Amino acid sequence: MNLKIFVLTIATFTVGLVELIIGGVLPMIAGDLNVSLSTAGQLITIYALVYAISGPTLLAVTGRVERKKLYLWSMLIFTAGSLLAAWSPNYAVLFATRIITAASGSLIVTLSLTIAVKIVPKEFQARVIGIISMGVSSSIVLGVPLGVVAEDYLGWRILFLIIGLLTLVAMVTIHLFLGKILTEQNVPLKSQLSSLKDVKIISAHLVTTLTLAGHYTLYAYFTPFLESTMHLNAFWISAAYFVFGLAAVSGGLIGGVLSDKLGSRKSILIVVGAFIAVLFLLPLSTQSKLLFTVVLFIWGVLSWALSPAQQSYLIQNAPGSSDIQQSFNFSALQVGIAVGSGLGGVVIDHSSSIQSNAWVGGGLMILAFLCAIYSLTRPAKLKRSTQKHESLEHQQMTGTSI
Repeated sequence: MNLKIFVLTIATFTVGLVELIIGGVLPMIAGDLNVSLSTAGQLITIYALVYAISGPTLLAVTGRVERKKLYLWSMLIFTAGSLLAAWSPNYAVLFATRIITAASGSLIVTLSLTIAVKIVPKEFQARVIGIISMGVSSSIVLGVPLGVVAEDYLGWRILFLIIGLLTLVAMVTIHLFLGKILTEQNVPLKSQLSSLKDVKIISAHLVTTLTLAGHYTLYAYFTPFLESTMHLNAFWISAAYFVFGLAAVSGGLIGGVLSDKLGSRKSILIVVGAFIAVLFLLPLSTQSKLLFTVVLFIWGVLSWALSPAQQSYLIQNAPGSSDIQQSFNFSALQVGIAVGSGLGGVVIDHSSSIQSNAWVGGGLMILAFLCAIYSLTRPAKLKRSTQKHESLEHQQMTGTSI
């Protein structure tokens, strides 16, 4: 793997940990800072909201700033926020650090993607997006379990200290090994945001939102689902999460390879279509542990297989605003997580069986599939622009293999 890609992936993994690792130590934080558990839970909510809003906004505002410089400043701010979180004497300070790390973290993840596709040949772009997505997916999957382990052995403050130090190391590595990355074009903010008026682009973002919403309608309540349908104990529930986690971490890479081989358009339809089948099949598969394990693994792969194809599709169809489109797509992801988690709770309150969460999630997936078809069949309104500095960027590359 290209060293630069590896460092960018590690950076996204470190940043991604901050979002959900706190979920495993909420009781400890609540007790330490003398707040209720529900109040402590708002630390997750505020992070998701700030991330969704600040990502595309900050990326557009800083459009004229050289990418490496912006990346390093974002990492420095993120490091400072993490270290401040480790020290925070009260809930208000910790709450403020969540805003700081969410805003800077959203830039780091988006810039990792946009930088990565600039330093590899075009035929590897979807694959490298998949690799970077593995950093995000693995951090989200492993965040809560690592938080639980840390609660027993390290304490929640040490977690943020470690994350801050890891980000600092990644920042130094980026400074030493990554050359300057020019901005694509000086496209005005108004022009970049106007791309959202294109139904082809906005419906593509809806695919991400609806897919993640359908997924989290069930996944957010996966533990009670396993308890009520399969009567599993804590050990086997942990084993199920482990299987899902392994599959999810590999899903980004698998999705990237699929997109490179078949193209982003076919890949989007295949992944979303398979997602629909899995969600409707999952409750039925609980009658057989072997069948359930197979379906569970496929579900895990699909949970992050869509991202590479979606990002590639946006790059191809909105080249003049590709950076901000990737940021919008991660914002759409965060919105989908929030919508799915909230809707799943409503379904549980108004349904006699938690299996209904899978059916409702499958319904959202069907809507995602229809949005995908709509987007794919719309004519592209944004013409592909010539990249005047393309040859210069390739001269700056020290290697092309990933």
